[in-house]
Amino acid sequence: MTEPENPVRGTAAPSRRHVLAATAAGGAAMAVGTAGTAGATQGKPAPGTGASTAAIGPEDPRYLSLTQRGCNARFIGRPDYYRVVHSTAEVVEAVQRAVREGKRIAVRSGGHCFEDFVDHPDIKVVIDMSPMREITYDAERRAFRVEPGAQLAEVYRELFIGWGVTIPAGATAEVGIGGHVIGGGYGVMSRRDGVSVDHLYALEVVVVDKDGTARAVIAERDPDSPHHDLWWAHTGAGGGNFGVVTRYWFRDPGARGDDPTKLLPRAPASFLAFRAGWSWKDLDARDFKTLVRNHGQWCERNSDPGTPYANLFSVLMVNTTQAAGSGAVLAGVIDAAVPGAQRLVDDYIAAVGRGVGAEPAIRRPPLSWLNALTSITDTRSSPFKVKSAYLRKTYTDRQLDVLHDHLRPSDDPAARISGTLWLVAYGGAARKVAPDATAVAQRDSILKAVYMAGWDAETQDGKRQTEWVRSLYRGVYADSGGVPVPGEVSDGAFINYPDADLADPEQNTSGVPWYTLYYKDNYPRLQRVKAKYDPRDEFRHRLSIRPAR
Repeated sequence: MTEPENPVRGTAAPSRRHVLAATAAGGAAMAVGTAGTAGATQGKPAPGTGASTAAIGPEDPRYLSLTQRGCNARFIGRPDYYRVVHSTAEVVEAVQRAVREGKRIAVRSGGHCFEDFVDHPDIKVVIDMSPMREITYDAERRAFRVEPGAQLAEVYRELFIGWGVTIPAGATAEVGIGGHVIGGGYGVMSRRDGVSVDHLYALEVVVVDKDGTARAVIAERDPDSPHHDLWWAHTGAGGGNFGVVTRYWFRDPGARGDDPTKLLPRAPASFLAFRAGWSWKDLDARDFKTLVRNHGQWCERNSDPGTPYANLFSVLMVNTTQAAGSGAVLAGVIDAAVPGAQRLVDDYIAAVGRGVGAEPAIRRPPLSWLNALTSITDTRSSPFKVKSAYLRKTYTDRQLDVLHDHLRPSDDPAARISGTLWLVAYGGAARKVAPDATAVAQRDSILKAVYMAGWDAETQDGKRQTEWVRSLYRGVYADSGGVPVPGEVSDGAFINYPDADLADPEQNTSGVPWYTLYYKDNYPRLQRVKAKYDPRDEFRHRLSIRPAR
């Protein structure tokens, strides 16, 4: 798989996986194409029977729509053809044909890749997984089987309505689970339940042998299983590295018995949501630094697995907008059934706002589980640039100065940038897992930082916006070569938010290679898995795992 997840639609005010929009506004639940009964899939043709199983080239009327299915309009690919697949057998055949023809392969499920890993001029064949959306319980493996084309809203709905369970994953309805999981997906329930791969029991992968033969193998969590190392590589290495994932199975590592309602975490019945907003006109430099510092210090104190705030998910979003109450927004949710949930939220908001001159505008709408997790959508493609970092501690005073200088709106409307910084609370149950137990090496971080800028494709070329977010990033990490080198304060970057700049020596002057920023000490093992399962390097992109020599 090749695509992760997308937290931005290219606007200054956070939109897609924007907990503010979903939790504070209480948007209507998205109508998704899930089955009426758990385990079935509507409208799924029998394998090999649809015209879409054939190659779809530029002369086909469907081709243009397929080229524009990615959410980041910064990149539009022009492959020789698409293959829209419905089964593992069709994926094997599609991969085999592309290998025989000597054509570069990429894979798309939800279409939320940040970089040009799918939409690159060298990619000649794109395998579209969108029809593969089955979600069911597999009694033989005592695990829930999910196909990669399923969107997160569909997964949440089917697991909850059918069995009352869930997996910790992202909060945008339209993200495809295919690439989201294997990069170590996280979301609203991650502080309580860990990241997505902590619940990954097995997966089926189409790989290409040394002689060019495509075949499907099943890799399992059991250390004694024959393809355990391939399973491990898919627990955080990101997509486009080893093959094409065609099915996932989810089950808690400690689950016992065969009652499916007890094999994954139980979903909350409802959330208590909150939104606290400050306007830029009420924030001077001191107030801004106090606000961001308070948030980081709160996360330092409340990121251990046993914290009473493990059920609270939050994001501090700082936006380059002058809209009232939207300059800095603290938004999130907590399981409404947690004892003292309202008090925990009130204490949290008070701690973040302590010492800030202005009082925030606060809203607390109640939300059901499905309303919260299936209503955040992104149906319009627009261009954007995203960079990321893990934080072990809050920003230094110098870094806070850089953030203020870049994020405060310019007095000149023509000079303003649609930019945003998200500081997403992390830690909690994610810390229970050792950094080498999965490919997710960053297990003791307190925050995920997301730096982003977007623009209007019809009126702007994006050069000024891209340079703005690069300048912000370089400034924040100026003491470590312009990138978040793992250390006392920072802990590298998140592969599900891939950033090709990290491999550019002009942008990364640290001397620390991009793969160390993403994988730390896990990279050599990933290289060995790559050499074993993709010895011909058929699956590759600008930030793919390089085979071990």
